[in-house]
Amino acid sequence: MSIPANALVGLRTDGDNIEIVNQLLLPHVKEYIPINSTDEAYEAIKSMKIRGAPAIASLASLSLASHLSHCLSATPSPLFLASPAALRAHVKPILDHLYSSRPTAVNLGAAIRRLTRILDRPASNENETYARELATSLIREGRVIADEDVGRNLEMSKHGAEWVFEQSKLHDGAKVNVLTVCNTGSLATSGYGTALGLITYLHQTDKLEKAYYTQSAPYHQGSRLTALELQSLNIPSTMICDTMVGSLFQHHDIHAVVVGADRIAQNGDTANKVGTYNAAVLAARHNIPFVVVAPISTVDLEIPDGSQASPPIEATLVRGILYPSPDDSSQQAVVQFTPPGLEGIYNPSFDVTPAELISAIVTEKGVAVKKDGQRVYDLGASTIV
Repeated sequence: MSIPANALVGLRTDGDNIEIVNQLLLPHVKEYIPINSTDEAYEAIKSMKIRGAPAIASLASLSLASHLSHCLSATPSPLFLASPAALRAHVKPILDHLYSSRPTAVNLGAAIRRLTRILDRPASNENETYARELATSLIREGRVIADEDVGRNLEMSKHGAEWVFEQSKLHDGAKVNVLTVCNTGSLATSGYGTALGLITYLHQTDKLEKAYYTQSAPYHQGSRLTALELQSLNIPSTMICDTMVGSLFQHHDIHAVVVGADRIAQNGDTANKVGTYNAAVLAARHNIPFVVVAPISTVDLEIPDGSQASPPIEATLVRGILYPSPDDSSQQAVVQFTPPGLEGIYNPSFDVTPAELISAIVTEKGVAVKKDGQRVYDLGASTIV
């Protein structure tokens, strides 16, 4: 299977040139903005112009690679290329700065650690030649981190789609209906996607009847981004409000809930976009398989769970084009729909779905399910990590 020609592209490169689609303007305006420095990569991640743990890791890695590539060809040569020690002193603060843009994104941390391991390799000598070789190794690794993401996504999408269809027990050409939360497609990764990749694979193999997706307030990653991706891919789909999941399960045959992950603990507890836990609880009540789809780099064997708070103002604002449009333009506005000065606002970014509610965890290596009688996973001993 390959990436469909009509799939959206959230991050694209041409040599050392990097561009990202400004996701804050989607779905009404598709604007690519250049990323010319590691500082611009930091700002894009911090401001949510780019989002999705895999995409964030790719952008951070590529921005460092581009920076070092430009420096290697610069005349005169930058002073930090005079020795490996000088290069380390220059690059280490850049990596720390990039990591601070979204420290909860475990994929970003994994990418930074990979680059740091190369940076910290013992130097055979302290001359400029070795410093340049070390810079070249960092460039190569930064690009590999981004390139390998697409291959991983294709693999995990195949594994997950086949498992979901097998669990459905459908025959005679019947197709599955699935629900997803937030956005986990090409806009959140380097291409194809994780949970949305699974949906895409089902569609490409003619096993999908319809994809349902939640709006995913308050950032509306579902109604803005997932809606746009599914529309671009011509995948039959229906949007629902976050509060309608239970009603959907009561009145429609849903064969699986498939979600991504920001972080997966060793026991399978999964931190993801807030609203994921709600869907998991309701899926359990209706005996619907609940599947987490994420790359191995999302699994953090060092922690039991994770969460983070968001600015309260996010929950009081909505962005969109003016309606009706005065001149058929795509003029956008940010509107506050609550009373001004509202003080009591609860707005977490993530919630944690306990492992006992998760039917399967899918990575590029395969599908893990809990052992009979067990309520949690042991991912440290699993073949999928």
